Amino acid sequence: MKEWWHEFISFRKFITPRVMPAVFWMGVAIAVIMGIITVVEGALAGSARLVFLGLVTLFLGPLFVRILCELVLTFFRGEG
Repeated sequence: MKEWWHEFISFRKFITPRVMPAVFWMGVAIAVIMGIITVVEGALAGSARLVFLGLVTLFLGPLFVRILCELVLTFFRGEG
């Protein structure tokens, strides 16, 4: 326990690489839910534009989240 604390304080171990998978899956879930909500709202309102935007969010949202997470992880590439 004491060794872990020393590594934590001296920044020898990074937290972000271990947290990023959870952040990624939360972001994917949010993107998918928002996409579905937008598609349903667009269908109920009869708006083809909203349906299209919902489909774009549904499919490109998770890709965007992945790219952002990879961008953050590039800073931690050197960690062993």
